[in-house]
Amino acid sequence: MKARVLRALAFVVLAALSESSWAAGEKPVLWWSFDGQNAEAVKDAASDTEDTIEGSFRYVPGPCGSALKPDGYTTCIERKAAKAPPLDSAFTVEAWIAHAAYPWNWCPVLAQQDAEDKGYRLAVGPNGDFSLELAVGGKWQKCVSARDILPLREWTHIAGTYDPKKGITLFANGKEAGRLDVKGQPDWARDASIRALMNYEKVKPSNIHRPFGTLPGWFSIDGLVDEIKLYDAALKPERIKEDSKPNGKLASPALPLRKMPCGPEGPGRFGAYYHRLKYYEEWDNLWAVDEHPDIVVRFDRSATRVVFWRGSRFSPAWVSENGLWMADQSVESWNRIEGCFEHMQDRRCRYSHVRIIESNDARVVVHWRYAPVNAHDNLRNEDDKTTRAFWVDEYYYIYPDQMGIRKPTWKTGTLPRPIQFQESLPFTGPGQLQSDVVNKDFAMVANFKGETETLSFVENPGKREMPADLTIQRYNFRSKNRPSIIFEPGNRMGRAMDREMPSGGLDVPGSCNHWPVGQAACDGRTAQAPDRPTHFLGFPISRPPVHEKDGRSWWNGLYSMTEMDRAGLVFAGRSWAYAPRAAIKAKGFQCQGYDRAERAYQLTKEKPAADGKLELTLDASEDSPAFNPAFVVRHWHPRSLKLKLDGRQVPRGSDFRVGARPTLEGEDVIIWIRAKSTKPLTIELIAEQAGAR
Repeated sequence: MKARVLRALAFVVLAALSESSWAAGEKPVLWWSFDGQNAEAVKDAASDTEDTIEGSFRYVPGPCGSALKPDGYTTCIERKAAKAPPLDSAFTVEAWIAHAAYPWNWCPVLAQQDAEDKGYRLAVGPNGDFSLELAVGGKWQKCVSARDILPLREWTHIAGTYDPKKGITLFANGKEAGRLDVKGQPDWARDASIRALMNYEKVKPSNIHRPFGTLPGWFSIDGLVDEIKLYDAALKPERIKEDSKPNGKLASPALPLRKMPCGPEGPGRFGAYYHRLKYYEEWDNLWAVDEHPDIVVRFDRSATRVVFWRGSRFSPAWVSENGLWMADQSVESWNRIEGCFEHMQDRRCRYSHVRIIESNDARVVVHWRYAPVNAHDNLRNEDDKTTRAFWVDEYYYIYPDQMGIRKPTWKTGTLPRPIQFQESLPFTGPGQLQSDVVNKDFAMVANFKGETETLSFVENPGKREMPADLTIQRYNFRSKNRPSIIFEPGNRMGRAMDREMPSGGLDVPGSCNHWPVGQAACDGRTAQAPDRPTHFLGFPISRPPVHEKDGRSWWNGLYSMTEMDRAGLVFAGRSWAYAPRAAIKAKGFQCQGYDRAERAYQLTKEKPAADGKLELTLDASEDSPAFNPAFVVRHWHPRSLKLKLDGRQVPRGSDFRVGARPTLEGEDVIIWIRAKSTKPLTIELIAEQAGAR
């Protein structure tokens, strides 16, 4: 009851001010103060009219009482033309605004227009700019401020006046911000509705790469607005300066810097966990999901993690201990008609899904299934008769040493052309620049011989010779743990070269912000500011060797986020690409060899049982070293295991891990051992006797 009384009192005061406080011609003909509002409508203090607010929004503190927080996607205020205040010749529009992110393209703060043929609009742009535009003498006139005049997460008072004898003048915080000399009577759009906070019709984002790969869409202002006013006179600069003063001390807007979510900080128990990762309220509200849409893989000896999040369309990202993200491209195809077919375009995750296959103390297996799709929501190679298309299953075999295999697999014969298998993509989050993520020497590339080169940002990069047979790349993140990929022998690594140093150095936003997080139907947009998450760099790009068996095709890559240096990565790569032969000494077990796709030796117990002793030797050498070996033993389900490594007892714990994998046929055991050797390594695994204590 008290709140309703206060709202009513606030409106009475505003109405009294509108009747008596201003000189003739300086009284607003439309005034949305956003004070004393209910949940569905905003009161126009100038006309005692209630206007419905469409979409999702909130009220928060503003510079003059309450402010409105549009969601950036659905929020709109519209008044039918019949109830729109008539304008004569001169007019002024003003408002307070604070951006959380700049709009995808020009977006009206307040407008009454018919395309760009009639009417006017005060709009904010994608570069931190704003404009007043109107039709005069059959021509659309546009006065635009300088870029970056509207800082992120700060309040700015903006205004635009039109005087038919002087033209358009812009003001930011009471100071002139632009002028356009144009004269004449405006061509009013009196049959058009008034629109605020959202574009009149679907519009493509600005700065796109391929028009045919982008569709127009709706968007609204992403931030806060307050005190939207329309006058039927060109206010004097002194009056606008007075309006730009807040009621009391101007507090910071309720717009905290957004941070891409990656779960709890610090190390955690090794394993894969379903979770609902929260980004920010308005983006989260777009998703009709319950508690378990995303997956986070944690490590107990490191604060790094692997994140499968809707914001990246579930494409996994390796995240460093200080929150730097490294992702990768999906299997991608394209044409010159509709653009790219990729996971990036599945902005609603219609075709992208993720699930935990296995999570135990020794290993995690996550399955990501997706169909490459374009901005038009069309699938690649869709069959008219069966409606089946090209789909990809990716399996991630992740171990406690912060390394994991990526195995994309598809039905043999369905692979479209052209094709690209991978593209390394660091992220910047809101507020981050490229220099916050990577160093000037941004990557190291190497082969299994240990020959290396450093890739750098330089001016006028020239072509230089790289080592042959490149199979290893590591990005030089500004973190202790750095992302790397190791490919199999036969890999072809392209675009391994120095990069042109951006103008002004690396203190620039990331390259493209249509992905991650972005919901625009777009296959390429150049970022204009550090307001949204971006991906950048993208090179080198590898084409790994493809395997085929039993109607499936696949390739393998060993991904990691570790503190390993060049020598360590070469060592780990050799242990995987040229794994030492395993010789079994105990009876009752068979070895099917080493599977690069799982980074594990595959064994079978001849007679399913809980007991037994597995003794084997890894024939390690300088060329085929042993590094953190893993074993999958089918049909063996020991109650517990003891390990002897070269005759030395190793207790269960950080360096010796055992996990169980239930199957329809029984139970398998997964074993992971932290060990490093260039000499033959003897491993004894002894099952505890039934009933033993």
